[in-house]
Amino acid sequence: MSSVLATVDQRTKLVGENRLELLIFKLNSMQLFAINVFKVKEVVKLPRMNKLPGSHSHISGVVTIRGHSIPVIDLRAAVKMPPAKEEAKVDCNLIITEYNRSVQGFMVGEVMHIVNTSWKDILPPPSSVGRSNYLTAITRIEHEEASRIVEIIDVEKVLAEIVSYNIAISDEALDEEVSHLLNGKRVLVVDDSSTARGQVKATLGQLGMEIIEAENGLQALNMLKAWADEGKSVYDEILLMITDAEMPEMDGYRLTAEVRGDERMSELFIALNTSLSGSFNDAMVEKVGCNRFISKFQPDLLVDVVQQRMRESLK
Repeated sequence: MSSVLATVDQRTKLVGENRLELLIFKLNSMQLFAINVFKVKEVVKLPRMNKLPGSHSHISGVVTIRGHSIPVIDLRAAVKMPPAKEEAKVDCNLIITEYNRSVQGFMVGEVMHIVNTSWKDILPPPSSVGRSNYLTAITRIEHEEASRIVEIIDVEKVLAEIVSYNIAISDEALDEEVSHLLNGKRVLVVDDSSTARGQVKATLGQLGMEIIEAENGLQALNMLKAWADEGKSVYDEILLMITDAEMPEMDGYRLTAEVRGDERMSELFIALNTSLSGSFNDAMVEKVGCNRFISKFQPDLLVDVVQQRMRESLK
């Protein structure tokens, strides 16, 4: 456990090479779960919690760590697993994460180790699991001399069911000279989280924009190449592409690099829309050649991006 805690921070620097590192843990069960290390701030033993009257049923309480109050989400309850036995709740850990510009802790069971892998080895969950699952992807790892399936949690879906995200666009964000021109324009939204795609769709739909959805970078790239192979202009098909950074099979950084390397679509306007944050992402945007970076979830900023693209298309 101590070796995991000591290395989480330094390992969060791995991104941009279509690779990732997963923090593997259990939810007081035999199943293995994971989240991307890049979103993990630290892992600690669960400290004493204070109850928060009137809070969501999945919020177990609040802890204070280094002077900061952090809400604790019971991840087992949030993904609709049956309650754990009382004796299993004794040895709980807290994974402190930063998503969508907010910090929260996820109460889990045993935190095991960190696995370095490639996005091409991360696969979408099988369709047989249905649409109500809380997974963005699955993968396999070697554990105790056996191959085990690891289920990667859709944290954005978990948070959206606890925190109400406002999709309203403020009047101040609208540029009347160009906002009406967005009606009927198409945008390709690439994200492995159906919740995240839905948020973008609901926001831009208020402007009359049409949304084409892709669940990962490889699916989006194949779509763009198919248009080009058919002799269609990618720029006529869509006004811009909005992509997540972290996705199965191909991440948003690699997707952007592939688009920039194809002369048939190299000038496509690309906005990176991600729950990751910080100056490191700004550096990655510049490195791979995105036009804009958006930290989820900010409706006004989304509108600002599409209006910027509309202005540029009129020149």
